[in-house]
Amino acid sequence: MISAKRIMGAETEFGIWQQNNPHANPMRDSARVVDAYAGPRGLKSSQNFWDFFSETPLADARGFLMNIQDADPSQLTNIPQAQPEAQYLANVVLENGARLYVDHAHPEYSSPEVTNPRDLLVWDRAGDLVALGAVRNLANTTEPVNLYKNNTDSKGASYGAHENYLVDRSVPFDAIVAGLTPFFITRQILCGAGRVGIGTAGQYPGYQISSRADFFEAEVGLETTLRRPIINTRDEPHADPELYRRLHVIIGDATLAEPATLVRFGSTALVLGLIESGLAPAFDIAEPVAELQNVSHDLTLSHRIGLSDGTTTSALEIQRAYLSAAQAAVGPEPDTATAEVLDLWEDFLDKLARDPMELADSIDWVAKWRLLEQYRKRDNLPWNSPKLALIDVQYHDVRPEKGLFYKLEAAGAIRRLSDPAAVERAVVVPPPDTRAWLRGTVVERFAEDLRSASWDSLVFSRGQSLVRVPMKYPLKGTRELLAERLADARTTEDLLTALGITRLDTPGADAPVRDTSEV
Repeated sequence: MISAKRIMGAETEFGIWQQNNPHANPMRDSARVVDAYAGPRGLKSSQNFWDFFSETPLADARGFLMNIQDADPSQLTNIPQAQPEAQYLANVVLENGARLYVDHAHPEYSSPEVTNPRDLLVWDRAGDLVALGAVRNLANTTEPVNLYKNNTDSKGASYGAHENYLVDRSVPFDAIVAGLTPFFITRQILCGAGRVGIGTAGQYPGYQISSRADFFEAEVGLETTLRRPIINTRDEPHADPELYRRLHVIIGDATLAEPATLVRFGSTALVLGLIESGLAPAFDIAEPVAELQNVSHDLTLSHRIGLSDGTTTSALEIQRAYLSAAQAAVGPEPDTATAEVLDLWEDFLDKLARDPMELADSIDWVAKWRLLEQYRKRDNLPWNSPKLALIDVQYHDVRPEKGLFYKLEAAGAIRRLSDPAAVERAVVVPPPDTRAWLRGTVVERFAEDLRSASWDSLVFSRGQSLVRVPMKYPLKGTRELLAERLADARTTEDLLTALGITRLDTPGADAPVRDTSEV
């Protein structure tokens, strides 16, 4: 039986704009965003605060390692000094176990690891509050900055809203590619963010379902910013590499509508379960990249997708096949998280088939489309009107008093699933049931000696030495396993003793430090 429950996380690169200087350096301003949030909270922020020791961005899931000489500098994320304008690469680990840092020319919030789509929704939305907090802190400076949870500046630049899922290492990567490609090409009808303009620079008038589709050029590949692939092959598990791979998904849009976010992550988790079980539907799409864009450009959802055998199908039909396979594979009594995703997924497909406008309260591309059509009809505006482009951007403004999404949600026009109080808590409290609990707890209680951190490690200063605490297993380091043992810990020495860490090694030492998963 499959489930929507699995280790997952979200990454959001926010669009950035300095209000007083549209030509400002975005990397510098992104660093200011990170510092503006971290500084008042007493959080450590520096280029070197992230532990890059175990990162392998050039490892390819197809079984090879890209030669560093062939890599674009933007791919060398484990070598910060190789990045353009490296002096602006600020990093901070937050109290909730998330990472806030400068990724190329954008501030990025990477959520802590969670175990289910509902928690993903909460800790992802907590990141929106983190972004808002930074904007508020910079508002009264001479260089105020604003942030947008979107994916393109409509001038030819695109930035990511990535997803991460822990997957069984024994599953052949070819099976992942075959099972996910048709799903991702068509998933946009469920969770696209919508975009004014067709083409990478929005050079052709119109409106489309996905804000990212026009920027993809390859079916499979290692890159994330150049020649973007539908299936990314980065093999960087941030976990035990013998057991797991981390599927790094770069094709999604930044969703604000919570029902769409839940379906975006939940349906993908279920499809990964189908692939792991050998139950994924088979669709061999003849021209995957072209069809990704064709689906995005077709607001009627009637486009016929060409298959390699000469037959055709539609996005709705492909999604219905995946849904039916998941419904059959979950068993007669699915867990609550899985049942919620299946119900929403089916509801989305039923309403999309009848009239997409029925989902203006649930899916961003539909909500934005309805809003734009109201302005078009009222003011007789063509799709290439600059006013519509501004409305598109304003939908994603992180400020509730300015962002059109937040205004629609506050008015009840878009459904909210999360408890606002729970989201506010999630800004400072980590998920209890993953290793993020230990990471966040250390930041909150033992930050004085914390030298650096990453998804799978914590590094402490101990005199003239360093001790690395490996965390290879995402379901260890949880509140249930460690809260009682850490209750009386007052110092870093108490913490390490409670974790059973007795060796002091500098990062990179040949002898491994004892892993917290063993205690």
